[in-house]
Amino acid sequence: MNDISFVVQSGEIFGFLGPNGAGKTTTINMLTGLARPDAGTITIDEINCINTPKAAQHLIGVVPDESNLYPELTGFENLCFCGALYGMRKIQRQSKARELLEMFGLKDTASRKFAGYSIVSAVYIRP
Repeated sequence: MNDISFVVQSGEIFGFLGPNGAGKTTTINMLTGLARPDAGTITIDEINCINTPKAAQHLIGVVPDESNLYPELTGFENLCFCGALYGMRKIQRQSKARELLEMFGLKDTASRKFAGYSIVSAVYIRP
């Protein structure tokens, strides 16, 4: 993938479509700071995603076409693992995981393996 350029307006929902190998996942990984581009810049709301990826992560949400959670881990463990990927400290990610499980009515199922959850696609757009 070379020389990609696009603009997404505030509040707009933007989707990537294309064949396997087109660079969709790589682009998302660069937007979220999980990969670094070889060249160029990535800016979200005047925030440089390459230099300050954590600041940019608070502005966007990603809903993959497939679950990227681990079926052998519990809901709580999956949330903690995701927090670790973003550099959250252990006590912070455990607290946030409990908060999210409570918020979404999953507190009673926190110790259930993710394979036992039913999946419904949803999108949350931060105001």
